[in-house]
Order: sequence, then C-alpha cells, then structure tokens
Amino acid sequence: MTAAAFIDLDRTLLSGASGPVITASLRAARLVPQSFPGESLLYRVFNTVGETLPSILLARQGATAMKGKSQRLVREAARNAIPELTALVQPFARQLLHKHREAGDKLVLATTTPYDFIDEFARSLGFDDVIATRFAVDAGGLYSGELDGRFAWSGGKLTAVGEWCTANGVAIKECSAYTDSVYDSPLLEAVGHPHAVNPDARLQVLAAARRWPILNLDVSPGVAKVPVIGTELQKLALTFARPELIPFAKFTISGTENIPASGPAILVGNHRSYFDVFAVSLTVGKTSRTVRFLGKKEVFDAPVIGQFAAALGGIRVDRGTGSDAPLEAAEAALEAGEMVAIMPQGTIPRGRAFFDPVLQGRWGAARLAVRTGAPVIPVGIWGTEKVWPRNSQVPLVWNVVNPPKVTITVGPEVALRRDTSDSLASAADAYADDNTKRMMSAISNLLPPESRESREPTDAELRATLPSNYKGDPTAEFTRRPGTD
Repeated sequence: MTAAAFIDLDRTLLSGASGPVITASLRAARLVPQSFPGESLLYRVFNTVGETLPSILLARQGATAMKGKSQRLVREAARNAIPELTALVQPFARQLLHKHREAGDKLVLATTTPYDFIDEFARSLGFDDVIATRFAVDAGGLYSGELDGRFAWSGGKLTAVGEWCTANGVAIKECSAYTDSVYDSPLLEAVGHPHAVNPDARLQVLAAARRWPILNLDVSPGVAKVPVIGTELQKLALTFARPELIPFAKFTISGTENIPASGPAILVGNHRSYFDVFAVSLTVGKTSRTVRFLGKKEVFDAPVIGQFAAALGGIRVDRGTGSDAPLEAAEAALEAGEMVAIMPQGTIPRGRAFFDPVLQGRWGAARLAVRTGAPVIPVGIWGTEKVWPRNSQVPLVWNVVNPPKVTITVGPEVALRRDTSDSLASAADAYADDNTKRMMSAISNLLPPESRESREPTDAELRATLPSNYKGDPTAEFTRRPGTD
C-alpha cells in the first residue's frame, strides 16, 4: 500500500514563518491593510518559540479578514511570494523530500496556513497534495468570511489527514509526519513514523519521552542543537574557541578572509597532529560559520569523544572498507550549503614520511570538489605536533611558560580542473590525481620554508611520529607512506 509523508510548513519545511512573506505579497496587491501594531513582534515570537495560542486565535480570524476579497487575486498575489518562500526552505528539506519520493511516498504539505496562500508554492516543490485551512468562496469568486471545512490545526489537522488517507487508499500507520509544534502531537501519535523537526520546547520533551526522532533540517543529520534556544552545539562551542583560552600554545592565524562567508566550501589541510582539528576549529571560530570534519572511525568509536564528535557534525570515515558513505554525507552537506573540512593525507604520516617536503594526498577531496562544484580552500598547519605529538595520549598542557608556536594560514581558492563535458563522476575520477596534487601544492605553499627542505630527522623525532601504544617494529614504520596505516 502507498504511504505518505505529511510535512508541516512554518519552522519545519521553512526556516521560519511564511506569514511575513505572504502578507507582504498581499499588501503589494492591496488585498490587506498595512501592518497592525505588534505584528513584527508576533512573528519574532513565533520564530523563536513556535506556535502559541494567541497566534492561533489570530490565524482563526483569517477567513473573516479576507471576506469580500477575490480568490483569484489572492492566488495571484500568493504566486508572487513563491521565490521568497523558496529561499526559506530549510537546507536539508529538499533531501528529505527526495528520500520520500525515492521510496514512492506521496508528499503532502499539511499546514494551518490557508490553502490559497500556499498551494502553488507546494506544487512548485513537487508536493502531490496540500492539506490546509480553506476559505469558503461565494458564486462570484469572493471569500464569504467563513471556513470551507475545518480549521486545519491540532485535532482538526489530524482529522483532515485521516480523511485524506481514506480518500487516497493510504494507511495512516504506514505514513510519516514532520512538524515543529506540540499542537500537532495528535498527528504524530497517529502516524507510524513521527518526527519532531526543530521542535518547540514542549514537543522537545514529548519527543524525548516518546523516543520520536528529532531532526533539524538546517544542519547535517545527527548534528545536535541546544534545546529551546535552537543553537547548533558546534556554533555555541566555537564562540569559546579562542586562542587566548589555550595557554599551552601560541597561535598565529591569518587568511580567514579567504573562507567564503556563505555557501559550500571544502577546507583542506595538512595533517601533523591530533591537535589539527582544534587548530582548524580556532580558525573557523574567527568566522560566523560551522564546519563538518571528516574523521577516522576510531575517533567516533571512542567513549564520550565519539558521541561529542558526532554531535558536532563530524562525518565518520571507515578507511579500508571502500565505502562511499563518507563522501556521500559530505556531498549532501555541501549541497545544503555547509562547509566541510578534510585532511587529504588521510592520517598523520609516520616516520620519515612525516618529514617529506612533498605532501602526499588521497583523492577524496578532489573528487568531492568536482562532483559538487564547491570551492576548495587550502589551510596550512604548522607546529601542532609540538602541542600534541602523536606519541602522547594527551596535549602537552603543562607548556604554559614557553608554549610552542602554531601557525595556521588560510589561502585563496585552489584552481582545479572542473571540465564536466562528461559525467561529473567520470570527470571527478579523471582529474582526481591532478587536482589532488594542486591541492597539496597549495597547502605546501602556505607552510614555512623549512617544510619544503629535505633533512634527516633524529631518532627521537622519528619516534615522536608513532602512536603512544605502538608495539611494532619502528624501523619498518619509518618507511611507510600516508594512507597505508
């Protein structure tokens, strides 16, 4: 039997309220009067805390307020709002819609917003149907001031969904529902696959108690947000990512203006230490952005640290399996306008490879760049191995009297080959080696001159490149290359 996905509009499909956009279009068409006192405050409260009873009581008066207006003119005005409404669609909402289409589900927008205000917008996104509050229309095509059917809110929305399921031969227990509001809990209880999206405070508690999945369609899947205030955990953490709060290292960070202020971007950096992630985080903290790190599975498997890494938006890489899942997750993040950070070397080089003046990289970042069209921004990292050498289980936090110097330099976008006359996949593979060399060269050029000089490391320096728990033959390790350990 066919299933359906019922998706709420405001603060669920959209990042906030649709009301200001729709009202502006209606005002431009002279269909509604100028703003009333407290209107902007009402929308700010809605965007912050979600639906409230006063906002719903006001919405119920919509049919009366539109009495005598032409349905045709209202729909024309609403059509003009489609571009602005489309801009409000949550970054990961389109991927959710695509997932349900791939599964063969019907897509139904289920909202309290009046049908004539939102119908054509929903169709433009590929929705199959719309369940919404309908205003009655008289024989002359004017709104009568009454509702046509029920007010599509709370229990009324559930009833409308149930009627739709019956009419379309769909079992409601096979369906999914997505909403931000606790007032939609009757619908969430009724479907087989409920989801709380950007939930208000009361739905957050209810979803936790019912073990309903909690989603945030403005960030990558699994990324945690602070309840109630709705701030991404990483963004909150980055406000405290300040060099002065790390007294055991002295930082010089430059070139952050090369990081795009918005849109997709791939940060690529060299890998010298476990501390590199912190170094990149400090750099990103100087912008208003967040970043998704690709990291080895060992990080995500570690107790506490693993859960924290996932909550911050890390993307798990299980090297050696050949799985494309990490790159697919990174691609999805980039398509949604997020920023991704990759260490193309794949791991911290061991032995003499650590001192090789020519940086070696894997193809993942290059393939990702061509497939997505995202700009690649190089980051040169130097000195982090003095803060947290590989043969130490913890950073050397006691070096506060004479802290080692760490330099992080962000360079301009790397010029890559992106000829896509063939398929994106084939182009990504064809240019992978050349583009990887270009990226590694750009990173190398951001490092101090000594990084490009050949020298024979001491035995102590070589041993510092091995993990603290290493029990093998060090002489064998000293000849390995990045990506083989």
